[in-house]
Amino acid sequence: MHSFIISLLAISSCTGSAAAVGVVGSPVGFAAGTTGGGSATPQYPADIAQLTAWLTDNVPRVIVLDKTFDYVGSEGTVTGAGCRPSSNTCPGHGGQDAINANNWCDASYPKISVTYDKAATQGINVGSNKSIIGEGRKGVIRGKGLRIANGARNVIVQNIHITYLNPRYIWGGDAITLAGTDLVWVDHVKISHIGRQYFVSGYAPSNRVTISNSEFDGITKWSASCDGRHYWGMLLLGSSDRITLAGNYMHHMSGRSPKVGGNTLLHAVNNLFADNTGHAFDILAGGQVVAEGNVFENVRTTLMEPVQGRVFTSLSAAMNAGCKPYLDHDCAKNLLQNSGNFNGDATAILAKFSDYDSPPALSDTAVKDSVLANAGVGKTGRRRPWRRVRTAHHSKI
Repeated sequence: MHSFIISLLAISSCTGSAAAVGVVGSPVGFAAGTTGGGSATPQYPADIAQLTAWLTDNVPRVIVLDKTFDYVGSEGTVTGAGCRPSSNTCPGHGGQDAINANNWCDASYPKISVTYDKAATQGINVGSNKSIIGEGRKGVIRGKGLRIANGARNVIVQNIHITYLNPRYIWGGDAITLAGTDLVWVDHVKISHIGRQYFVSGYAPSNRVTISNSEFDGITKWSASCDGRHYWGMLLLGSSDRITLAGNYMHHMSGRSPKVGGNTLLHAVNNLFADNTGHAFDILAGGQVVAEGNVFENVRTTLMEPVQGRVFTSLSAAMNAGCKPYLDHDCAKNLLQNSGNFNGDATAILAKFSDYDSPPALSDTAVKDSVLANAGVGKTGRRRPWRRVRTAHHSKI
């Protein structure tokens, strides 16, 4: 039986609030050692101006969100050129049109005028040494994403809901963006109703990242696949990224769940992928994925073919035993329920997980209940079965 730790850190009083709730637990996986704002006194921003100022400055901070911070309309609206991509086969009935960002609109696409909220198109540039924490289920950022980039590092984002970034338009906004960072822990976050990517890492190296216990909710009124499901899930194209994806719930998607390329090493363990009408994993050249103990439930295409990168998918007990020298446990098999094939035998990439603080893997039959009980906002105080005490080396800041 693994030992469990659920620690409540940085609990203190602050002006105007009786008690401040700090970061719960600590990350395993590649982001082990991330401390965020550390022991800084928790602070409650009064409004979006103060939240933006605290997120973007150079001061270590523990920032607690106890309400909805609504950026919609804060920077005005833009009316400009857009297009109707070929994917929008249901215009006016739940399809997604596109903003012509980065000259994305193909010349063959019909041109249309689009009006969108400006704030959502650029994320808040988060500085180093920050913890951004939601209180209960109350911490919501609406109409603006987070961007951790250009050398910012050591950031924790926990128990917040990011939502409503121009969801009717492709290129309407990204929820969480990494580009040129290190030591980022995203935990118990919910993301919904986003125009473009729920999570994107690229192209500058983002090195050590853990995404855990989070919910990627793809239910939408504006779908690039015209079926009420979000297509733009996770795009991982960093030039030297190491990412742990553990205990997450990705549902009602239709693609990119995730798309992995660049030079990204990804450990996907004990995640639940459900109700995906398109594809889950799409592995491009340079992408290297170890996927174990995941559950795929009603996922039409579990792994896009052809696989251009390398993937290990826990195909046999003998192969799974080869994980132990690197992950400190035998790999767990993946469970496929009404889902496509998931085959990959690239055992050589296991050696890249040396000196790695791996989450233990639950058996495939325990994953669904665990993820549904723990993933998303308002659940940080629950026992997480993959959390344990480790004596292995932790990365240092």
